[in-house]
Amino acid sequence: MTAPASQQTGNMQESAFGIDIGGSGIKGALVDTRTGELKTQRVRIATPEESTPHNVAQVVLELVQRVQFDGRIGATFPAIIKNGVARSAANVDPSWIGTDVDDVFSKATGREVTVLNDADAAGLAEVRFGAARDVSGVVILLTFGTGIGSALFIDGRLVPNTELGHLEIDGHDAEDRAAASVKDQQKMSYRHWAKRVQRYMGQVEALFTPDLFIVGGGVSKDADRWVPLLDLKTPIRPAQLLNNAGIVGAAMAAAER
Repeated sequence: MTAPASQQTGNMQESAFGIDIGGSGIKGALVDTRTGELKTQRVRIATPEESTPHNVAQVVLELVQRVQFDGRIGATFPAIIKNGVARSAANVDPSWIGTDVDDVFSKATGREVTVLNDADAAGLAEVRFGAARDVSGVVILLTFGTGIGSALFIDGRLVPNTELGHLEIDGHDAEDRAAASVKDQQKMSYRHWAKRVQRYMGQVEALFTPDLFIVGGGVSKDADRWVPLLDLKTPIRPAQLLNNAGIVGAAMAAAER
């Protein structure tokens, strides 16, 4: 029988529990914040169909209880997060807008929870431990999943809540055309979908002239099937932490709060 996570770590400051909340699933694991490695098996629970604050908070509580961890907790959230409050709700229930997400999760779990934008969390992890480690200049991470998330870094410092997935491209919200979920829904080949990604990333490149693009989300594991089809001036690297990036970034934010 595995000992509770709180007994497996000698120094709580070096470990934190990270939770990654997405439109389809909520994942959590204990993270060694010195190395970015998961210290427990990742647990995933489907996002409630009615993704209200109460319902999502109950899933967060269940994840924490499963791991039996009583230290620091960080959580990502698919929205603009300003001082812990959701200012948008792209792929969750609209009732989240104006909600103090920090407070909802802290009350549900009985301990302080640090909340940040999901793409920002993934970017923090990639800058510290992954594809953007030791990269200076302007780095943009784009996550392709249910929507398109973004994280912008300048010399390793995060510029939060960029929401570049909502740029208007050819009269459409960018993520309505180029998110990975659209590829799946419309049964597009990677070649067909890559043309849409090219159009979108080309516009982002023209606006920001980044030194590096990182592409994340579930499709990053198949990067060799579509990244070579893109024709951009900016180097592109697949995310190295894959689906663990949000969990790791959330734990980092909690540990460094």
